[in-house]
Amino acid sequence: MIATNMIKDVRVPLKSGGATTCRGCQQGKMVQKPFPSNRDKRSYDTFVLLHLDICGPMEKDSLGGSKYLLLIIDEASGCMKGFCLRVKSESEDYIRKYITMVQTQFCKKVKFVRHDGAREFATNSLQLFYEDEGIEQQTTVPYAHQTNGTAERAIRTIVTIGRSMLHHAKLDKCFWAEAAMTAIYVKNRLPSPKVVHKTPFEIVYNLKPSVKHMRTFGYQTYILTPKENRLKWDPKARAGIFVGYEEVSKAYRVYDIEAGQVVISRDVNFDESTFGLQLPITDEDVDDLDFELLDLDDEELRQMEYKQTGKRKNRLNDEDTAAPRPRAVRQRPGLEESSAPENNSSRQEEDEETKDSGDSTPPVFWRASANAVEAAVDLSEPSTFEAAVSGPDQVHWRKAIHAELESMRLRGVFRAAKLPNGQRAIGTKWVFKIKRKADGSIEKYKARLVAKGFRQKYGIDYTETFSPVVKYVTLRMVIAISKHFGWPIDQLDVVTAFLYGVMKEQVFCVIPEGVELDSTFDCLELVKSIYGLKQASRVWNVDGHRFSTSIGNRDRSNPNRLFSLVFTT
Repeated sequence: MIATNMIKDVRVPLKSGGATTCRGCQQGKMVQKPFPSNRDKRSYDTFVLLHLDICGPMEKDSLGGSKYLLLIIDEASGCMKGFCLRVKSESEDYIRKYITMVQTQFCKKVKFVRHDGAREFATNSLQLFYEDEGIEQQTTVPYAHQTNGTAERAIRTIVTIGRSMLHHAKLDKCFWAEAAMTAIYVKNRLPSPKVVHKTPFEIVYNLKPSVKHMRTFGYQTYILTPKENRLKWDPKARAGIFVGYEEVSKAYRVYDIEAGQVVISRDVNFDESTFGLQLPITDEDVDDLDFELLDLDDEELRQMEYKQTGKRKNRLNDEDTAAPRPRAVRQRPGLEESSAPENNSSRQEEDEETKDSGDSTPPVFWRASANAVEAAVDLSEPSTFEAAVSGPDQVHWRKAIHAELESMRLRGVFRAAKLPNGQRAIGTKWVFKIKRKADGSIEKYKARLVAKGFRQKYGIDYTETFSPVVKYVTLRMVIAISKHFGWPIDQLDVVTAFLYGVMKEQVFCVIPEGVELDSTFDCLELVKSIYGLKQASRVWNVDGHRFSTSIGNRDRSNPNRLFSLVFTT
């Protein structure tokens, strides 16, 4: 048979008396056998042999909650089909549907399925399906993924293309599914390694693919809002990000920034000068700026100002000074100080001083625990605008920034202006906060634009700053009286309260990061107060007092600077 060339690759037996196999050498020197390319040189028709593989779990869930990518490759054409999975077990249904679709639409019979022997590809139900369809399984041996090289290489190609698209568009990793499906769509329209001068699309459909509709991944877009979903004077389009193609509907897949989800639309206009989630605010928008401000409390804002100036007045934990000034701490029943006991008179004086000052500072160890928790939470909170819009959670922070700017625009907080001679503009800062639930899980990402009020000058940028507040003794009294008479208590919260106060002084601020103006303007004039201004609380109190009395409430202020309102019925 060798002489007549009927067979090939025959191994000629060793002559007797030659070298023998050494067991020690085999155990000490054996290496993995090389993997020759094109081991199977048989030619297949399209869809006769399918390669299967799964990639994942991914570092982040996709926008749809998927963790895995199932890839099916046709041996003859190199045509790929991808499916995004929440769990690996979903692959069984997709494999069944794909094989059925091929046999129905292309009248092709799938004869072989090649995979790495993973459990999700060889379940009992799939085994029965293969047997009923007459499909032969070809599995690789353990720890030899090279024998399933077609699928392995295809996944590497798709991940490489998708990763490049994400970085080019400056999008978060949660867009991985959209990038992967777009990469598959594009790869099917590139030259096939199987047939010269043909694409996988042409090999399968016998048609040359059209590319006139194709756009660069990550382009900013404008999506038409159907007239059924908008009012007469509502904007007709909304901003979005192009993230792929919808083959079934012959439409585009666009990430709707306002809705925070992917929508399918054919009415899309592309802005080819802008990528990703970089959405500049124009000077027309700034005239009404309205940011939906975060509910950071005043104490957090004061902490931010103290950090900026390096001055932390009347605070226990002053880490910036070598010798922190001691502060009186109210003695709690059952708690003992480790220091030497003080005499009763000095302790009474301390208590009186604390009462008079209205200080309700908790004990030192409470604050230490709170600081430790705050430090742990702050690990994932960016400290700068650049870190927020380019970090791993940029999608969430960009949405929070956009909501903040939109809120200010609607409320008319700013007005674009030219800085007058002799005037100076105060700075602004973005503060980012992650609001968490009781179990520590993330509830909301918040972004707040605050003013650097410590740069204000008395008599120029502000005059009066006093604003009365209610003491806890008043709250306890109201609760006790309500309990005694059985009255219901309603609690109201004014969201972003400071943004309602109209400014009396003329204050200018620098253009915040994320806002773009026409070159004719170089600053913003504050029409409404914002968090961080020295007079912000007073401006809100004046307007709040005016509104409250206008609806029939009575001012019950007293010499102790308690500010309360009694609602008439």
